[in-house]
Parts: sequence; C-alpha cells; structure tokens
Amino acid sequence: MPEVERGIERGVERGPVLVADAGSSSLHLTVFAADGSVVAERDSTSPPGDDAPDQLRRLLADVGPPVAVGHRVVHGGPELRHHARVDRRVRKRLGEVGELAPLHVPPALAVLDAARELLPDVPHVACFDTVFHAGLPAAAREYAVPEEWRRDDGLRRYGFHGLSYAWALDRAAAALGRRPGELRVVLAHLGGGCSACAVREGRSVDTTMGFTPLEGLVMSHRSGSVDPGALLWLQTRRGRGAEEIAEALNHRSGLLALSGSSDDTRDLVRDRAAGDRRATLALDVFTHGVRRGVAAMAASLDRLDAVVFTGEIGEDQPEVREEVCAGLGALGVRGGLRVIEGAVPDTEVVSPPDAAVPVVVVPTGETRQVALETRAVLAAG
Repeated sequence: MPEVERGIERGVERGPVLVADAGSSSLHLTVFAADGSVVAERDSTSPPGDDAPDQLRRLLADVGPPVAVGHRVVHGGPELRHHARVDRRVRKRLGEVGELAPLHVPPALAVLDAARELLPDVPHVACFDTVFHAGLPAAAREYAVPEEWRRDDGLRRYGFHGLSYAWALDRAAAALGRRPGELRVVLAHLGGGCSACAVREGRSVDTTMGFTPLEGLVMSHRSGSVDPGALLWLQTRRGRGAEEIAEALNHRSGLLALSGSSDDTRDLVRDRAAGDRRATLALDVFTHGVRRGVAAMAASLDRLDAVVFTGEIGEDQPEVREEVCAGLGALGVRGGLRVIEGAVPDTEVVSPPDAAVPVVVVPTGETRQVALETRAVLAAG
C-alpha cells in the first residue's frame, strides 16, 4: 500500500467522512466529524446526474477533502453481501446490480463515479441497504416459484432499509438499557418508502420488502404488495404494458393514489380532520397495512420486546404511531403513546411506563450509519 494511502487509512479514525446519499430525485451530501457531528451538508432536490460534480465541488470548497467517502447504495445484489471498499471489481458488480433497482442504483452510481473522479486518492466505500438482511433464513428468503427462476434468475427476497434498521436497532437498545443482541423487536421504517423488519439477536430474520423495494407496505407513492394475478389481468385483459404498470406502481400509487391529493401524511391528517373522505381512506389503508406488517414480522419472533418506529413518518407523525399501536392489542402493544410534536430530537420511549411492549421512536440515521460503516470497513483493512 502506498505511504499516502496508509496515511489516509490511519486518518479515518479521526478525520471527516463525506457521505453521499443519492435518491431517484434528490442528493444529500453530509460531512461527519469523527464524533458523529455534522461538519457541513448540502441538499439538492434535482435528480442526481450531470450536476453531481458541481454539488460535490461546492461542498468540498467549503470543507476541504475528507479522509473517506461513504456511498449509500440501496441494492447489493446476490454477491455484494458486505459493505465494501470500491475497486474495479466492486464497481463492475454495482453496474450489474443496477437493473434490480433501476430507480435507486443508477443515480447512486452517477454520484459515486463523480466523487471518485474528484477524489481519486481518497478511499470510497459502498454501503448497502441489503447487507442487514443478507442472513435471512430460507423460510423468509425464498419465493414459492419455479426452481429455475430462483436458480437462474436470482428471484429471492433481499430486503431494504437495512442501514436505517442498523442505526435504529442500536439506538433503541440503548434507550431500553439492553444490548442489541438480546432483543427480539419489530422495526418499522416509515417514510417515502416503508417496510417492517423482524430482528432476533441482532439479525434480520424477516422483512416486508422483497426482490425490489416495491413489495410490502403501502408507501407514499408506491403501491406496496398487489395481487400478481391482478397485474397479469391488467396486461392480458386490459392491454396495459409492463412499462405503464411499473410507472404507475412506483410513481402514481400509494397514499397519493388513495387520497388523490397528497403523498404526505401531514397533509392527510390535516385533510382528514377537515372531513376529507379520501384522506381518511388513505390513512386507514396505510395504518392497517403497517399493523398487518408489524404483526406478520412478529410471527418470526418467539417474543416481542419492543416496536420501534423510524423514518420521516415514523419519526414525526404521532397520529400514525398511535393508530398503528392502538390496533396491535393481540401482540401486547397498546396505544396511549406520548405525543412529541414535530421531529423527535433524540431516541424516545413513547409508550406508558407500565407498557408490556415498549414503543420506541428513533430519528432517521441512515447517513450516520453509512459514516460508521465506512470507518469500520477501512479500519478492518
């Protein structure tokens, strides 16, 4: 290893780490100090692409070069089962994974390539949402489809939101005075994308998202699970093409489709209070789906130590948390949660002190987890 590179590796423990979180229609850049505090950040609501180098240059002009760059990548595919330093082999694999998550991976790769070009002497680490679920047991991982589909086409359940879950699990365990490996919990990430996950002894043992981030719970403008027979019927009987269906399921469904007005639960809570029936329907379908998802995940556990909410909705929508928990009496979960107005400043136990199953709210921490994983990968050598 060249001497300059050795110096960078040694400096990872105490130097700033830049985290790039590229979504399908946004780019979030954050520089974290060694203690986890934010040094600088820059957000863009434009799809990552040609302007990514400019966004990076502007941030670097303010703070200087980091000792490492961590990149959030939604999908690691079947081979990238650990967070990994990006080299020629890893970059090639990432290009092959793009077709599994076409809305998420290509934008992340555009930013990755721009950052590697601007910072060629700095180590870059790809951190995958799928890694947290890499050890899913076969019963939770496999689809009941022909063997050749599973063997030759790689159809299986991957699960997503893993970086969020890793962060939330550690924070919730600390709030409960327990070690993560002791807990049996259901985590619910509720935001633009939504999923739930069962964790036993620190490991994901089931999750609602599958081969793609489209499966599972109702989301802001994604449908969640839909009877595949209905989709086949739309194709064969109604003449709707695969591209039309994919566009509708990913961009014109979910809360937006049900309400006809907004994919934001804050708007829907307000509109429901004003008597809007479609807003009421949207929230009813959404919270029912989350309850169903939490209950399904609990079926993979031998006990339930806590229910944990994270993500933008999970963090700042007390009405959703209350409606979900009030309907989970069969699991020993109940409502009457403490209301925290607005975003939760820190991890909070919001259930009553005598609750059989505590309910915990953890502020979203995906980018912070990327910074931690990046340092860990480079420290491991």
